[in-house]
Amino acid sequence: MLYNVLRVIRCFYQSQQACSVLTIAQSLHQSGIFSTMREVNIKGASGLCTLVSDGQSDIPQSVSDSENMGKSSFSVQSTPEIEKKYVHHVYDAIAPHFSSTRFAKWPKVATFLSSLPSGSLVLDAGCGNGKYLGLNPDCFFIGCDISGPLIKICADRGHEVLVADAVNLPYRTGFGDAAISIAVLHHLSTEIRRKRAIEELVRVVKKGGLVLITVWAVEQEDRSLVAKWTPLTEKYVEEWIGPGSPHARSPSSLPLESIPENEDNGLRDHIKDSRENSMEEMPETSHLASKGKNDSLSLKHEKNTMNQQEYFVPWHLPYHRAEVSGASACALANGLAKKDDKKGAVVYNRYYHVFSEGELERLASGMDNAVIVERFYDKSNWCIILEKIL
Repeated sequence: MLYNVLRVIRCFYQSQQACSVLTIAQSLHQSGIFSTMREVNIKGASGLCTLVSDGQSDIPQSVSDSENMGKSSFSVQSTPEIEKKYVHHVYDAIAPHFSSTRFAKWPKVATFLSSLPSGSLVLDAGCGNGKYLGLNPDCFFIGCDISGPLIKICADRGHEVLVADAVNLPYRTGFGDAAISIAVLHHLSTEIRRKRAIEELVRVVKKGGLVLITVWAVEQEDRSLVAKWTPLTEKYVEEWIGPGSPHARSPSSLPLESIPENEDNGLRDHIKDSRENSMEEMPETSHLASKGKNDSLSLKHEKNTMNQQEYFVPWHLPYHRAEVSGASACALANGLAKKDDKKGAVVYNRYYHVFSEGELERLASGMDNAVIVERFYDKSNWCIILEKIL
């Protein structure tokens, strides 16, 4: 039934008067009818086909209602080039491999979702491969993400999902009972966009609704990981547009290219893939054995990175996992990735703004319709839970 409704709504996608897809979905949710949002062919999910694939996406894309369009400033809605190149393009290219390394659920997130009342409608903004969708079987979940290929993975698993932007969520005000944003805000390159994303999460939940937000922290538990990241130089500040653009806290003397990693062996199996690329999974304990070796590397870069918050974080896509569609070849040709024959991988750089202590709370504290009810540090992430009060 939902599929038929979506076919009708698709005809109105170009009209600002079209109602939100999810408004229809909520009425179906209330009547107990929920089908999967699939088989609606819309070309060019994420608008990034030039670097990904020429195929069609089977995922419905979001449409902003006129009210949200009026409230959004151009600087917030216009995606900075650095996000397009080093977030959107990258995740579209690495989606299957990225998804294969994202399966473990954070206990804190699982506890939050499990604590929600039965029948709650949970909105996951930046759902990735959907690992939290359906975690609480007594709740209804709707996920969205800017990456069409990741959303396709979710849809193929039977989840309710659509392509949407975190700074302009496609839901009406007060739509959900709770919302989560797990490891998403650190991919937004300006403070005004990060703040807008928080405001959107609060807007789309009902009064009394809870919002859980997690972001990567400057204060990483394993400092040797930071040594593998590339601090952004002032060269890239020129690519960021609009007010509130970030600036490197202290210009790095390091060249703007991936910092070599310690391991000499290639990417041989799934476990190696996960350890090379994972920062969002639970930390491994095996690094303690080589702590002395890693400490010296960490100290070498400590002076350059202690005030740094803007980074490129590498993702190694093994040659045998590179997309046959030519996405990696395109990225290499455009300078958005490079080959590492030693590791047998195409290396992509992902943009991150890592949060300092108190920064996430500061962004949320100025809101007059929400209060922070909990804040904590967990697995190298700063986290807050907001409650909507108005």
